[in-house]
Amino acid sequence: MGTSDDRVHGTMILSQNEWMKMRRRHMLKIGIILGSTREGRVSPQVGAWVKEIAEKRRDAEYEIIDIADFKLPFLGEPGGDASGVAAWSEKVAACDGFVFVVAEYNHSITGALKNALDFLRVEWNNKAAGIVSYGSVGGARAAEHLRGILGELLVADVRVHPALSLFTDFENGSVFKPKEVQADSIHQMLDQLIPWSTALKTIR
Repeated sequence: MGTSDDRVHGTMILSQNEWMKMRRRHMLKIGIILGSTREGRVSPQVGAWVKEIAEKRRDAEYEIIDIADFKLPFLGEPGGDASGVAAWSEKVAACDGFVFVVAEYNHSITGALKNALDFLRVEWNNKAAGIVSYGSVGGARAAEHLRGILGELLVADVRVHPALSLFTDFENGSVFKPKEVQADSIHQMLDQLIPWSTALKTIR
């Protein structure tokens, strides 16, 4: 006899733990990519906040992916240490969609993020992405630049774009204290990202 916690799957009776494991295997995997590697960066604070909000939804598996951990060399640089490239490729390939945490430097994305994007090709293809940016004007110019790059990589970027101001969402430009309305913006972005990621998974 099965218990009330059992689930019927085909002709099998699955325990609650087995059912949860199966569910996790089929859940979308969304990578929250930290797009800055500079000393003193605030992207880890922003990424942790996004992940905290996202995980409460229970609609996907969310993981922070820090490009600084892979120590990628400049693409095409002779003699560069490329030992982290394979791990970077594997990590991106395993994701069904992305949330890019983007800092605006000189009206654009960081060199580190552009380099990390350029290292791969097919691993990005036919996936969806949301953008969370920050800067003096909410990182809007960097986000728009990133949209063009993502299009070339066959990444479908969703419309809703949480934009964080260094003046109103950070204290002294370094301690992240977002306005309450920003959490609503994250949910609206994810409300678009999850169905797009689900749909695109069917064509890969």
